[in-house]
Order: sequence, then C-alpha cells, then structure tokens
Amino acid sequence: MANSILITLDLSTNMIGPNGALALSEALKTNSTLTSLILTYNSIGVNGVRVLSEVLKANSTLTTLYLSRNSIGDNGAQSLKTNSTLTTLNLHANLVGDNGARALSESLKTNSTLTTLILMNNSIEDDGAQALSEALKANSTLTTLHLFINSIGSNGALALSEALKPNSTLTTLFLGCNWIKASGAQALSEALKTNSTLTTLNLSNNSIGSNGAQALSEALKTNSTLTTLDLHRNMIGDIGAQALSDTLKSNSTLTTLDLHDNSIV
Repeated sequence: MANSILITLDLSTNMIGPNGALALSEALKTNSTLTSLILTYNSIGVNGVRVLSEVLKANSTLTTLYLSRNSIGDNGAQSLKTNSTLTTLNLHANLVGDNGARALSESLKTNSTLTTLILMNNSIEDDGAQALSEALKANSTLTTLHLFINSIGSNGALALSEALKPNSTLTTLFLGCNWIKASGAQALSEALKTNSTLTTLNLSNNSIGSNGAQALSEALKTNSTLTTLDLHRNMIGDIGAQALSDTLKSNSTLTTLDLHDNSIV
C-alpha cells in the first residue's frame, strides 16, 4: 500500500475472505497512514484474523479495526493480540464464547491503548464475564465495554460489579439483552455506590423486575456520576417505577432514564 493519504478503508459486506485479509496484511506491513480498517461481514474467518493479528504487532498507525460478523470464533479471538496503537476493536457477532473472552482479557491486562471493546451479540457467559472483570481490575485505559446480547447471568454481573469498584476508567458499560435478573442488578447497584467514573449503564431486557429497580434506585441516591441509565423492557412495574421516581427527587446527575416497555400503569 504505497498510498500516503488514505486514512480510512471500508470494505464492509464484500467477499474478501482469508485470502483478501492476507493481501491487506501485506500492505499494512509498510503502510504508515491508514488509521481505520473496516472489514465487517467478509467471511475472513480464523485464518484471516490470524494474519491480521500478526501484522498488528508491527503496524504502528492503525487505531480502529472493525471485524464484525466474520465468524472468527474463540480460535480467532485467541490469536488476536492487541498492539500498542489500536484504540477501538469491534468483534460484534463473531461466535466468540468464554474461551475467546478469556484470551482477550489476558491481552487487556497488559494493554495500555485500547479504549473501546465491542463484543455484542456473541456467546459469552458467566465465565467469560468473570475473565473480563479480572482484566478490568488491571486495565487502566478501557472506557467502553459492549457486551449487549450475550448470555451473561447474575454471577457474571456480580463479577463485573466487583471489577467496577476499583476500576477508575470505564465510563460506558452495555449489558443489555443478557440474563442478570434482580440479583445481578443488585450486585451492580452495590458497585454504583462506590464507583465514580461510570456515566452510562445499559441493563435493558434483563428481567431485573421491581427488586432490581429498587436496588438501583438506592444506589442512585449516593452515586453522583451516572448520567444515562437504560432499563427498558425489564418488567419493573409500578413498584420499580415508584422507587426510581423517589430517587430522582434527590439525584442531581442522571439526565437520561429509559423505562419504556416496563408494564408501568
């Protein structure tokens, strides 16, 4: 890639496959201007992500890499090592499970540049969430963690809540469309009582019910940093809504509260 002007290359929804990924990796070895590479929906698979991972070790300019919908699975995630320049890594819908989450968490423990990690619509369960929570205790740069549409339950939420207590960098956490339920919401509410950096928390579609909403309302009485809370589709009902309403009388930081589709009369 002799071009010295192009900074963003979007090849989304093509059919480059692993051979195309190999060709791009050869170009990235010498290119010193490209900062964003978007390869969403290209069937590059495990082999494609492996060659890209190798070139990332030497490349010093790429900051954004989108690999959504490429079927890389756990093996692909395990081969993908974050480098010293990448700030955004998007692995949306890649069949990444707990083993892949563990591998990524190991990289995060020593990585000092990645700020956004998108793992939505994968197959991460409690064990994977536990591994990522361990990384959050050591990592000091990640600001956004996107775990929307996975299979994380209350134990995973508990692990993440323990990580949030000492973490001082994460500002955005998406946990919508998981299975944390009331006990998971209660665990996260305990973290919110001491955490002073999280500004956005999405717990939509998690069946937290009125008990989960009540726990979060208690946390909001003392939390002074959260500005956005998404609780839509959680069956919180009138009791949960009343608890949150009472909290809003004293809370002075929350600016956005999403309660749509919650059986509130």
